[in-house]
Amino acid sequence: MSDLRLETVLRRERIVVGVALTVLAAAAWLYLLHLPGTLEADDDAMLRMPGMPPMSAVAMPSSKELHRIDLGALTGMWAVMIVAMMTPAAAPMIATFAAVHRRRPATRRVAVRTISFVLGYLAVWTGFSVLAAIAQACLHSKALLSAAMAPTTPLLGGALLIATGIYQWTPLKRACLRLCRSPLSFFTTHWREGRRGAVVMGLYHGLYCLGCCWALMALLFAAGVMNLAWVALLAVAVLVEKVSPRGELVGRFAGLVLFLAGVVLVSRGLTTG
Repeated sequence: MSDLRLETVLRRERIVVGVALTVLAAAAWLYLLHLPGTLEADDDAMLRMPGMPPMSAVAMPSSKELHRIDLGALTGMWAVMIVAMMTPAAAPMIATFAAVHRRRPATRRVAVRTISFVLGYLAVWTGFSVLAAIAQACLHSKALLSAAMAPTTPLLGGALLIATGIYQWTPLKRACLRLCRSPLSFFTTHWREGRRGAVVMGLYHGLYCLGCCWALMALLFAAGVMNLAWVALLAVAVLVEKVSPRGELVGRFAGLVLFLAGVVLVSRGLTTG
């Protein structure tokens, strides 16, 4: 294959991957925008928000009704939010995988291998969604989350901000972020052949991505799990960290801001408490 034809194929591959990921992210965002109104209209829904305007929040049962919470529904909600937030940031890694695979001697089934890679990546975040749903149910059982899925005390929100701010400066965060920011370095050290190899690489990338971003995802408990403005802000923050030239520096600065904001919230909670 000539260099010109190869470059044409790679460009087409990037376009196809980009369009597919854009459709996936758009579908997730449309679902999130539609979810509150759907839940309010459903009288039999377990997750309701009576009397609240659409897209403001999704009400949860009180702690006395915790046994009625459908953890499957909560997990699904978290999984859709993760797809909406993480797909743009994961796009460069996925596009690079497709391009590298196309350059391999066996170039068949690039689409199948790419889908396998994405499924491995999403499997890790699905596990996180399960843990997040369980954590949300536990917080409700302790009456630490309101009907709007927001903290009932500034101490909880402040503690989450402080913890996330500190984590932004840890060696683990830096190591995971560097691999997420350098797709070629990742594939140089983790390449596996075949469909199973693609799934394994997706799992590895998912674990590095989780190590990079789990604390930022946990901030959803600080501002309201279904606060869509906060979801969008975190999605932009993750994208900037992973693709901008100064992403590591931006992440550290954000950590400092989060830490200081957390200190203010905790101080306010102690004062009013």
